[in-house]
Amino acid sequence: MKHGMKDGVKGGAGARGPVWAGTVWAGSVWAVALAAILCAALFLSIRLGAAELSTREIMEALRGAGSETGRFIVLDLRLPRALMGLLVGGGLAVSGATFQALLRNPLAEPYILGISGGAASGALLVLALGWMAETSWLLPLAAFSGAALAIFLVFGVALSADWRMDVRVLLLSGVVVGAFFTAGIALILALADAPTMRSALLWMMGSLSGSSWSSVSVVAGYTLPLAAALFALSRSLNLMSIGEETAAYLGTDVETVKRLAYGAASFIAAAGVAFAGVIGFVGLIVPHALRLMVGSDNRLLLPLSFLAGAGFLTVADLVARTALAPSEIPIGVVTAFLGVPMFLLLLRRSIRP
Repeated sequence: MKHGMKDGVKGGAGARGPVWAGTVWAGSVWAVALAAILCAALFLSIRLGAAELSTREIMEALRGAGSETGRFIVLDLRLPRALMGLLVGGGLAVSGATFQALLRNPLAEPYILGISGGAASGALLVLALGWMAETSWLLPLAAFSGAALAIFLVFGVALSADWRMDVRVLLLSGVVVGAFFTAGIALILALADAPTMRSALLWMMGSLSGSSWSSVSVVAGYTLPLAAALFALSRSLNLMSIGEETAAYLGTDVETVKRLAYGAASFIAAAGVAFAGVIGFVGLIVPHALRLMVGSDNRLLLPLSFLAGAGFLTVADLVARTALAPSEIPIGVVTAFLGVPMFLLLLRRSIRP
């Protein structure tokens, strides 16, 4: 009986038969399509803007030739910004897909553990104290420190309640910690002057305008290896979606997987919010949409979420830069305008009999 159950579960979560082969084929088609969309979005993000460049000028700039102005626009302004959008969008989508798998809730998103509240509190504190003039790195450092503090607080509360880290306790801990930081944000805004409040609100709505090669390298240093770690945990996440007891019976170290997955997903989101501000809907909509199209197998869902999230945020940033040029719309506003109707359509499709 146990042997039969074991084989049956393996067939659903890790088999390599005809069903899995068909799933891989469908996933490969989606991967090629999403990669093509991402490449097109990156190209348009580099080409379009206040100063529109031709394809020839872009290629010359990438080779280090062409005019000095063209090289500056492509290499110092638009390319780092496009890569930042790729990393932050892909990271938020992978983080969202991971939280949805672990919490077994398709409405979970990367900021569910109070990450955005902690990051915003750190950033707003720096702005309120007037320390921004001292170094441009202080704001993202403070935001990341606040996000990390929120993560450790949530983990600490959850582990103090139960060493097995019940997902329900973790979720409630995130809600409580998030409410605490929200109160801190309200206090800082209430005591801040008008210029500080404006800067704080603009930061909280998200932007990629301050992207540089140094900030891209920092975000890449967190996002890429942690995303790869989550990809490696995808089979264990599949087994845990069936049930933690079943996953443990099949040889998965459930508590270790939960800690690694929660930690990796949280720090990916923390790195993104530290350098780009609070950008909503990417981690909620992208994995949810892909799950309806390719299924819930995390071996496909996580990599495809990275590609789709990267493309989605790159397109959103392009719209933010060009829709009302020369003015720029906060990217969080664009993702909300794009995300709300998409989410309503997905929700309607998911509940349709």
